[in-house]
Amino acid sequence: MNASMPRTIAEYLEAVRQALGPADAAVVHDALHDAEEYLRSEMAENPELDEATIIQRVASSYGAPEEVAEIYRETETRVAKALSAPVAPVRRTLPGRFFGVAADPRTYAALFYMLLSLATGIFYFTWAITGISLSAGLMILIIGLPFAVLFIGTVRVLSLVEGRIVEVMLGERMPRRPLYAERGKSFLERIKHMLTDSRTWSTLLYMLMMLPLGVVYFTVAVAGLTTSMALIASPFAALYVDDVKFDISFGGLPPALAVPLAMIAGVLLLFGTMHLARGVGRVHGQLAKNLLVRSAQY
Repeated sequence: MNASMPRTIAEYLEAVRQALGPADAAVVHDALHDAEEYLRSEMAENPELDEATIIQRVASSYGAPEEVAEIYRETETRVAKALSAPVAPVRRTLPGRFFGVAADPRTYAALFYMLLSLATGIFYFTWAITGISLSAGLMILIIGLPFAVLFIGTVRVLSLVEGRIVEVMLGERMPRRPLYAERGKSFLERIKHMLTDSRTWSTLLYMLMMLPLGVVYFTVAVAGLTTSMALIASPFAALYVDDVKFDISFGGLPPALAVPLAMIAGVLLLFGTMHLARGVGRVHGQLAKNLLVRSAQY
């Protein structure tokens, strides 16, 4: 085993990445972060030893790359099974699948995310535009470069925060660890790495996109919910609110038929809005993963 063990931290991390294969990019991110943090801490505690010796020593405690990858795969499988909700038999039918969306907790989480996205979209967009503008404007001053580096650092923190929101509300696996701060590199090398990291710019793009997306999500959610609720409540308004003149017609139908049809349309619209929210949650989760998570092949 010793002959095949990596001799540097970079080789060890690459071996872990290869052993994980086509695993989720967020899982790869966390696995590499944990492995590097452990190895770097061992290096800091034993400065007299080289990387090859450290890796040989931790192989028995932390594990070889293949063992680490297998542990992460098994853990993710158990967590996914624990978090997945069982599908009730009634939902196997077409009416069951349509109305069964109301029993899915992710539906309400996705609806809440659509409503929340307006606030987060405004914040992300404002933060990104302000940071980019000030960074560019201050470049002629001595504080310009430090400010730009600080701004990019905050963008990475916000990326991790948004990832946690997306995972909790939309169910898309996102990184649970921050990017590992590379040590042993000069200040200028770290700046170069941050500026050349595609994830920095894709995160900024995501923050800029969140404003128009937030407006659309919020508008669709509010319009769908309020309209459906109004239609569902229309018969009660017609019966119990004397001060309101109530007049609904569907193709010239009399009120006796129009009112029940309005209520039915409201129920269908409400459940349709729930399905739309679940669809938006899935699509936005993939968008967030593509823009906020570094590819597993980097």
